[in-house]
Amino acid sequence: MLKSAASKGQGSTRHTKKGWDAQSSSPARKLESSQSKSFVKDEKHTLDKIDRDSSYSASTKLSSSASSRSNSKQKEGQSSAKSKFCQLSEELDLEERYFPLLDYLSTFGLKESHFVQMYERHMPSLQINVESAEERLEYLLSVGVKHQDIRKIILRQPQILQYTVENNLKSHVSFLCSLGIPGSRIGQIITATPSLFSYSVENSLKPTVKYLLEEIGIQEKDISKVVQLSPQILVQRIDNTWNTRLNFLMKELDAPRQSIVKMVTKHPQLLHYSIEDGLLTRINFLRSIGMRNSEILKVLTSLTQVFSLSLEGNLKPKYMYLINELRNEVHSLTKYPMYLSLSLDQRIRPRHRFLVSLKKAPKGPFPLSSFVPTDESFCQQWAGTSLDKYLDFRQRLLLKDLAKKYERP
Repeated sequence: MLKSAASKGQGSTRHTKKGWDAQSSSPARKLESSQSKSFVKDEKHTLDKIDRDSSYSASTKLSSSASSRSNSKQKEGQSSAKSKFCQLSEELDLEERYFPLLDYLSTFGLKESHFVQMYERHMPSLQINVESAEERLEYLLSVGVKHQDIRKIILRQPQILQYTVENNLKSHVSFLCSLGIPGSRIGQIITATPSLFSYSVENSLKPTVKYLLEEIGIQEKDISKVVQLSPQILVQRIDNTWNTRLNFLMKELDAPRQSIVKMVTKHPQLLHYSIEDGLLTRINFLRSIGMRNSEILKVLTSLTQVFSLSLEGNLKPKYMYLINELRNEVHSLTKYPMYLSLSLDQRIRPRHRFLVSLKKAPKGPFPLSSFVPTDESFCQQWAGTSLDKYLDFRQRLLLKDLAKKYERP
């Protein structure tokens, strides 16, 4: 019994010990686990810190490298500009701080000889900062001026580099738009007449338009057309000679003012032609070939640019070809005045000779209407052949005529 009790006691002791071991070993494992997790956490934190430090270091190195490259390029650019314009600087006594401007303008095709020309014409145009020049030229590009035309504009009007966008360029562009000129044509007008920006909108440009409307008699709806045909008219000095030319034509041709105004609307340059050497000589030529005043007026009203054509190099040769080769009368010009504006070598003679070679030229006077359509339409309607065949014929004819022109006597 005692033994049994002892045995039970031992069993109880073992059970108790086992239970204690179980209880005491759990905190130990927790401590060990906690220490393990703490170690992992510390290790991860350390690795993260190493990664961040490495990343920062790499980023710093990259940033420093990029900055270094940028500074290096900038220094190279400055060094390049300095070496490029060093001699020019000495020649023009130009400060080094304006070299970036010269470098920028070079991107538009301006060379050292151009800078000398600009300096001689208007020295201050080369003494502005490059940022201002960029702003002004970028504005001109934005309103339709072509990149390749910037050089021509600057050389003709170097002062344009000094005209501010807000106080000058925009106001002049707005004025052109107010005349009804399409935005697509603004750039062409600026290119043709860059000096426009040197004239006051209120004191010069608007009075010129007013004179054209009230004194010359141009219709308001036609002002846009007149300016597009001859932008220079806006910057021409207003004087009595404009009206003098109109009165001369009215009297010489016995024509109503409305007919002469129609001529000016079609060809505004008429207001600037010399009366004796320009207007009268061409009127007298048309009279000399048998035209009456009424026929001359009809031709000039329809094709006013006759006044701009050379007598010896254009009008006379076409008249001789009309009479001798085409077997036409001079009065046919009143029906087809366009004949006088066409190229004798590129259109009139090739088409006539081509139809003759095909034996398709009509008997009697050659029809001037065959010169009016495009080459493709001419081939379809008159020649009944391919465009390539006609173009080949024309090319051979031009080469033959050229060889005759330069062959030795």
